[in-house]
Order: sequence, then C-alpha cells, then structure tokens
Amino acid sequence: MAHNPGFLKLVNDAKARVQETDLAGYQKMREAGEAHVLVDTREESEWAAGHVAGALHLSKGIIERDIETKVPDKDTKLVLYCGGGFRSALVADNLRLMGYTQAISLDGGWRALKESGLALEK
Repeated sequence: MAHNPGFLKLVNDAKARVQETDLAGYQKMREAGEAHVLVDTREESEWAAGHVAGALHLSKGIIERDIETKVPDKDTKLVLYCGGGFRSALVADNLRLMGYTQAISLDGGWRALKESGLALEK
C-alpha cells in the first residue's frame, strides 16, 4: 500500500522513539516463554476478517481510552500489531507517552503473522 508522505513522516518519527521487533524476534519471545499481551490495533472489520488466536483487540481508535482498564500494569510487555507495522508504531508511541514501558510495535504486522504458523481465528 502506498502511504501519504505526511503519514510516513509521523510513522518514522514514532519509530525513532519506540521499540520494534520483527516476526523472528516475536517468535523467539514466544518460544522463550516471555510473558506478554499481543494486541491487535487494527479496525473492527480487519479483526473480524481474521486475527491471531488469543490476541486482545484494541483498535487504534480506542486503545488510548481503554488500555488502562484492560492492561492496568504499565510494565506489561505489549506486542502491538496492525496490517504492516505503521499504525502499531503510532500506538506504541502514544502508549509510551501514557507511561507504558514495554509497548513494542511488530514490524510486518498482520501480513507477517498470517504466514507465521501461529493459530488464527475469525
């Protein structure tokens, strides 16, 4: 998908401030048994079309409003995914500003996850 320059600037600025991992890094985290919450930040229609089994759905439009209720411990490791890793970087940056210390954006997002072999559901 071709993104607009203003959006890409916002994303690149956010990526300079947030933690990121790729699919290989995420799989190593899972294999090591690292406690984390996988958060799908995509829109409702994207979630309904398919998502990783066990993921928490908090779309980019509501996550800042609802995260403290769903995940009150701000030291919880949060692995955030969207379609490809752009929106999740913006979310990770906002959560960082809210005091979440381990908000990690998954580079490659849903496109990588759906080919990963992880259990998926609709």
